[in-house]
Amino acid sequence: MSLFHAVVLIDHHSAQVLQFDAEQVHAQKVKAHTHHTRQHGSSVRTEHEFFGEVCDALVGIAEVLVTGSHTAQSDFRHYVDKHRAAVGAQIVGWETVDHPSEGQLLALARKYFVKHDRMAGTPTPT
Repeated sequence: MSLFHAVVLIDHHSAQVLQFDAEQVHAQKVKAHTHHTRQHGSSVRTEHEFFGEVCDALVGIAEVLVTGSHTAQSDFRHYVDKHRAAVGAQIVGWETVDHPSEGQLLALARKYFVKHDRMAGTPTPT
């Protein structure tokens, strides 16, 4: 399913991706895999795998708002800038939030995209 807008709530363990338009919402959950090894740098590799899966979930979405803690957003932004520049072009905003419900997250995203689309002179798809 490919909808025009999406909001991502990300932390270091999971990401909730909500694709939406005026009438419908498609929710997807991406979870980090835990690898219990003593190998040097395995936590970095695990984080990169997780962030890569989040980026894969965003393929085909025109505009994405990323939300979450400042630290999680910063780490994800660094990964996107370094490894997935095409996804970076889809991300139109970053918002720090503290554990919103799915309904609160969707309301925040809809409000954000109405303002964003008006500022860009783009009509919001209905």
